[in-house]
Amino acid sequence: MATERILIVDDEETLCEVLKLNLENEGYDVDIAFSAEQALTLDLKSYSLILLDIMMGEISGIKMAKMMKADVTTADIPIIFCTARDSEDDMIMGLNIGADDYIMKPYTVRNVIARVKSVLRRTTGHKANATTTEKPNTLQVEGLVLDMEFKRCLVDGAEVKLARKEFELLAYLISHRGKILSREQILSRVWSDEVVVLDRTIDVNITRLRSKIGAYGSYIVTRSGFGYGFRD
Repeated sequence: MATERILIVDDEETLCEVLKLNLENEGYDVDIAFSAEQALTLDLKSYSLILLDIMMGEISGIKMAKMMKADVTTADIPIIFCTARDSEDDMIMGLNIGADDYIMKPYTVRNVIARVKSVLRRTTGHKANATTTEKPNTLQVEGLVLDMEFKRCLVDGAEVKLARKEFELLAYLISHRGKILSREQILSRVWSDEVVVLDRTIDVNITRLRSKIGAYGSYIVTRSGFGYGFRD
């Protein structure tokens, strides 16, 4: 099995070196970029995960993450924000972009390593399941189609870009259409139990999905006190 590659993007050189040393001790192949500008010159699609600071130079971590999510070749690469910006709004903004986790400085190296392992276990686990489990290649409700092999969402024939969590959430809802799924069920399927997830995370993703899939957004139903579902 190939060594998983991690890119650390942070302008604090000492912190980068400490993280690099400890992650390499865990068996990862680690590179460092001291700015988003430097990171964007690299072959980003070759990395298994990006550890990304928010407050850097002219190109912030938020802007870099948006650029990656807008590019089909890097949209599925997991991103963990590591930042001193610790407000709830900052965290929600990071999750809205499609980040897989958000770690606030100061943090311990053990915490970062645990989060990295959790995200990689979850993302590589989904890939393994996709290759070993027999599943239909598409999920379709009228003109709403999810291509499970190429991870594309089509709305009446037009492709709509979804972040990875949005895609997984929509696929989970559609595959259980006609049922109301509790928050606990959704979190255990779409988000790992080992990663701290805000209560509003599901709500934010549901709101974005409804907006992105147009008329089919009304198919996503809310049952207050119970959870969410996708109607037949």
